[in-house]
Amino acid sequence: MAARIKWSLLRLIRSQNTSPFRFPVKTAKLFHTQCIGQHPGKVQILPPVCPIRFAVRHLSIQTQDTPNPRSLKFLPGKPVLGEGTLDFPSLSSAECSSLARDLFEIEGVKSVFFGPDFITVTKADDDVEWTDIKHHSMEAITKFFESGEPITTGTRHHESSHSEDDDEIVSIIKELLDTRIRPTVMEDGGDIIFKGFENGTVKLKLVGSCTGCPSSTITLKNGIQNMLQFYVPEVDDVEQVEDEVDHVSTKVFSELERKLGDI
Repeated sequence: MAARIKWSLLRLIRSQNTSPFRFPVKTAKLFHTQCIGQHPGKVQILPPVCPIRFAVRHLSIQTQDTPNPRSLKFLPGKPVLGEGTLDFPSLSSAECSSLARDLFEIEGVKSVFFGPDFITVTKADDDVEWTDIKHHSMEAITKFFESGEPITTGTRHHESSHSEDDDEIVSIIKELLDTRIRPTVMEDGGDIIFKGFENGTVKLKLVGSCTGCPSSTITLKNGIQNMLQFYVPEVDDVEQVEDEVDHVSTKVFSELERKLGDI
């Protein structure tokens, strides 16, 4: 009987409008199209013994504002991860990606985030201007894609993927997150990762542009919590959590900012 109820509820969720859930607070997005690289040059006619060479270096990159004024979304016009997301909250976490390491080398960059087809760069604070960060980030992204290197090395883990050990409530919560909520959050350059369900409380980790976003609390309470409670009466609350490594990284970065400010 329990399995039949679970299956019926999942069918109800999937049968309804599958368009991403829209949160009540939405910052307007501004798209800027910029190109870096050389325009196709003229073909140089070489002697018959040599092949004809075409020198073409061109990559179109769009930048998109996010609800977080400290985060900017870069769209290179080609797959980044292809699927899933990967968060780099600090330089020490970027060992598996040369692109992430290059972006951290840019002065003022605090964190980097990879999505299926986008890259989110978050700056340290509001006093840091976007002009130089944006320019150097586009240069680093262009250079990386021209190199042909893999975006990451090693295995990527999808923390919110479904498991056979999930009970009925957890399965429905994950289904709602994956089909109704995460697509919209990714449009804003971030992601929400399921971390657990205990005593009626859903624990979620906000990454990418969602980290430190002024509207994240409103998004959690007025958006995600209301939707989950509508479908899953057992949900009493939604809580934002951090991994221990993220907490330590934030503390270390804050201490570094304080020391630099004293200089």
